[in-house]
Amino acid sequence: MFPIAYHPIYKHPLPEGHRFPMLKYELLPQQLLHEGIVTENAFFEPGLPDLQHILAVHKKEYVDDLLNLTLDARAVRKIGFPLSAELVERELRLAQGTISGAEKALQTGIAFNIAGGTHHAYSNRGEAFCLLNDQAIAAQYLLDQKFAKKVLIVDLDVHQGNGTAEIFQHNEKVFTFSMHGKSNYPFKKEKSDLDIELHDNTDDSKFLALLHNTLPYLIETQKPDFVFYLSGVDILATDKLGKLGCSLKGCKERDTFVLATCHQHGIPVQVSMGGGYSLDIKTIIEAHANTYRVAADLYH
Repeated sequence: MFPIAYHPIYKHPLPEGHRFPMLKYELLPQQLLHEGIVTENAFFEPGLPDLQHILAVHKKEYVDDLLNLTLDARAVRKIGFPLSAELVERELRLAQGTISGAEKALQTGIAFNIAGGTHHAYSNRGEAFCLLNDQAIAAQYLLDQKFAKKVLIVDLDVHQGNGTAEIFQHNEKVFTFSMHGKSNYPFKKEKSDLDIELHDNTDDSKFLALLHNTLPYLIETQKPDFVFYLSGVDILATDKLGKLGCSLKGCKERDTFVLATCHQHGIPVQVSMGGGYSLDIKTIIEAHANTYRVAADLYH
């Protein structure tokens, strides 16, 4: 049974008008339990992180402004959420969920954060609904604790992992790989170690062919001993924010290839769920649940 970070605060840090994107954090665990993919004891509630782990990635001035709720109005607008103590607590627990999940993946082979994938958070600012960069924080934690020597971040969300790229731009121990929509946000991209930009309406066959040609090469050349996978389902053609053309089947095949590759090479992997904004919540839940179904088949 693979461990899954989940905390009730994941689903309710926002005013009513902002809550639709959070609904999946309530419904997805219910779906996984309903299908018997996992049992209740698979879930763990992350506590609050040691701030030194946050400060290993994020600038102290920015973290202090978050904790004291003293970000200026312009910085809050870039984040896109009203700033509150509850929202900051959510982001802190979310980051700890990914740290703890990474530790657990060293033992079990794989672990999930039912939320996470906050890849637009820079070292010194937040943007696009991301305050703290959970996988960047956890990657640096593994390196600092000597639990890993080389980390590969595989970001397959429709949006470029711009914050992650900025954070690790001078860190040779972390290789950042982002495959994303060329015309999607962010409109000014950062430079990952490897960026693959996809044209609008890229379909399953093109997406999967690029992934099949790239990931094994990165495993071979970079020789990571830990992988962070951002499995956003906003690559779907039905996504209202994404511009790609993938199907549910193609999205599941993407997850199968990434997780099977990690499993085949014996590389532990932590998975954060990332984005998903299809108009029908059932589509979002189905796409995210597929990631867990794949893992259940591989890591039984």
